[in-house]
This record gives sequence, structure tokens and C-alpha cells, in this order.
Amino acid sequence: MGKHGREKLYVQPREWYGEHDVDLRLGTRVTELDPAAREIVLAGGQRIGYSRLLLATGSSPRRLSVPGADLGGVLYLRYVGDSDRIKAAFENAARVAVIGAGWIGLETAAAARAAGAEVTVLEMAELPLLRVLGREVAEVFARLHEQNGVDLRCGVQVAEITAGGQGTAGGVRLADGTQIDADVVIAGIGITPNVELAAAAGLAVDNGVVTDERLRTSDPDVFAAGDVANAFHPLLGKHIRVEHWANARHQPVAAAKAMLGQDASYDRVPYFYTDQYDLGMEYAGYVEPGGYEQVVFRGDVPGREFIAFWLGDDGRVLAGMNVNVWDVNDTIQDLVRGGQTMDPSRLADLAVPLDQLTGD
Repeated sequence: MGKHGREKLYVQPREWYGEHDVDLRLGTRVTELDPAAREIVLAGGQRIGYSRLLLATGSSPRRLSVPGADLGGVLYLRYVGDSDRIKAAFENAARVAVIGAGWIGLETAAAARAAGAEVTVLEMAELPLLRVLGREVAEVFARLHEQNGVDLRCGVQVAEITAGGQGTAGGVRLADGTQIDADVVIAGIGITPNVELAAAAGLAVDNGVVTDERLRTSDPDVFAAGDVANAFHPLLGKHIRVEHWANARHQPVAAAKAMLGQDASYDRVPYFYTDQYDLGMEYAGYVEPGGYEQVVFRGDVPGREFIAFWLGDDGRVLAGMNVNVWDVNDTIQDLVRGGQTMDPSRLADLAVPLDQLTGD
């Protein structure tokens, strides 16, 4: 938040679209998808035809549903404007409360601490990122934030956003009556795929717009990609919806090729990364909550310089995370893609070169 110039946010500069005969219409809302006519309808009533259509409608932040949620100073992070508002708020905030200890919540907490604010993170689960990472690695992130001065409170329930002055938030009241004073409240409680157009058009919708491995929906002329797509992943053999930047960046490329009639499917290993305080990490693979047998650590966990591997009950590497260890993520992806049964002791042994394990 604030580390890079705004130009880093965009896939292409504005002039690229005209130079490549792309009709870019910003500030335009599509109100209807008419698959029978192969048309979309704009807010002003204009109808635009298509032979192939890509839905990349993304997702929206889940909103708090407690009293006081509509007070000023309750912020969400999704768009550039949200980032600007949060950055400005941090410049004047002495105390920040963050509701939700997922990736957005923890990254925002780290940014608030870097801005000099006192930070309290409130999470319903026993640990941050528990559903995503499992207990073994979630504890690493809990210690990270505690060691950087965050008041991390897990297993708590938010009951109300309490008012401060002039219609703005003054803190958070928990279900047990505890009051957390705050100048700014950040809500990071997940996102919901924007499926309204697809659902109204009769497309198959289930935790997103359902697609095959070619990103094609239940209508063969309509495709979907990014946060909104619940796509069949040929490597994993199941439908998954990935909410991370890399997926939104790369999935449309496969969709475009498929829309043009090329033999293309999306089978990249799911990938994401985060930077918090002195911890930088990359994660590759996919593990459902509780869907692993063991976690194998390779390296210095207390020193936060290690690789973690999530293994299935058959010994296959389902996912791997490199923490402050670089130039190894391609090898981790090879291990995930390879599907071999691995010896946990060799995975953990620093004397065994990582790239040798791909041949096991």
C-alpha cells in the first residue's frame, strides 16, 4: 500500500487499447446479459452484440452486518480509491482495529503498524489464516504480528461498531462486552463473486460462475475468468475459485485463446504471495481446509527462513510455501505438478538439494 506508483496497478497503459483496436469503455455499466440474442445491454439501453463473451466481473467485499457498520471510518480494501482512503486514514490514526485476519486483514495491519498506529486485529477463528494454511503455518503468522506489536485477538465475535464523534466510528464492541477503541476500523472479512449478470441470464452458478477447464460456462459462447470463475482445474481434478492476483492476471489469457478456437485450457498451479514486515513469501498449490495429512518444514521456522510443504495422505505434495527463501517457487510448482509420493525426511533435509526432489 503506497510502495509502488499507480502505473504498476494496470495491466496495460491507457494508450495500448486504441493502438490495438480495443474499444475500451470506462464508466459503463452492463445491466443485462441476453445469451439468446448474443447481446449485452448497457445502463442506457444500448445493446451490443457478441460472438464470444468473457465475464470478468470480479468480486465485492463482504460487508459487516452489525450495528454501526455504516459509520464513517469503517473502511474496506478492494479498489484504488479504497487504498487511497486507507492510506490517508493511517496518516492521522493513532489506533486501528482490523476485523478479519485473512490476507487483506493481515497486510493492512502490517501497513498500519508501518505507519506508526497501534493495531488490534479481531478474528473469529483460533488463529489467523487457519482455514487457508492450517494450524502449523498459521501459528507462524500469529507470532509474526504479535512480535511486531499487533494486539491479535482470536476466537472473538464482533457485536457492534461503536460511534465516536461526528458520525464516525470510535471502536469495536465484542460479543463479550469488551470495547476496542479505534480511530479507523478496517473490515477484511472476505469477498463475494459478482455473479448477478450470469445468474440472471440462466448460466450455471455455484460459488461463482461455473466453467470447464477452457473457462467456458454452461453457455458455449460465454466464458468467465478471474475471481468470478469457479473453474474446473485439470491438474486438481475439481472446480476451484481462486481469489488471488496471479489467477486474475493469467486466467484471461487462456480464456481468450479458447474464445478464438485454440486448444487452450487453464492448468497453472495456483499461486499467490504476500509481504508483511520482514516476511516475504510465495505459495504454490491448493489445499482445501483440513485437506492435508501433514506439514513438513525445511529450514529455520523461528527465524522465518524456511519452506513448508503440505502433504496429502498419499504422500503427494499438495502445496508449498517459501518464506524468505527465493528462486525456489518454480521447483515447488514442479513438485506439486509432479504428483509423486515424497519421503518427508528428504523434503525436510537441507542437505538434499530441492531440485533433486523433483526426480524422486
